[in-house]
Amino acid sequence: MTRPGHRLFVAVAPPPRLANELAAWARAHRGAGLRPVPPANVHVTLAFLGARPAADVEATLRAVRAGVDEWTLTGGRAPIELALAGPCWLPPRRPRALAVDVVDRTGALGELRDRIVRALDDAVGFAEDHPRFRPHVTVARGAGRAVQDGVAPLLGPSPQATFPVDVVTLHRSFLEPGGARYEALGDVPLG
Repeated sequence: MTRPGHRLFVAVAPPPRLANELAAWARAHRGAGLRPVPPANVHVTLAFLGARPAADVEATLRAVRAGVDEWTLTGGRAPIELALAGPCWLPPRRPRALAVDVVDRTGALGELRDRIVRALDDAVGFAEDHPRFRPHVTVARGAGRAVQDGVAPLLGPSPQATFPVDVVTLHRSFLEPGGARYEALGDVPLG
């Protein structure tokens, strides 16, 4: 008998106040046929590992810690300051989600992510499907007909704010009829 896998991902999140603001902005675009993401699910994915054996969870969390430790030892400092930019449709060619781009002005988040990805590869053989990192927060899914047909609805300006990141979290994702539900499996503080 095969054990079911755990859908795992590594992420950082904006503070709850900002997640609520992003969720409210997404709800305003419900008419575009979008399902807003709950505020608790708003995050910036650093690595999506997909389905992994349950036995990989501890090794994955250790790898995240190792990546964070290496980032710190090579000069990484917390908190990392990020900024929200404009809205975008993802993926660009056949959009299925409304997102807000995140700007990493110092490159610190990208460096942290690279260290974590290398540690994940060493520990659990994680190989990225999309090595180009585009930080963003997904705020709505299930793009409506206009988006699927390549005619994205006009959007008002997305919330603009900067926010600090001082923790990386390993999550398990559960796909449910009402949308995804996430369970935090472990936090790794930066610095």
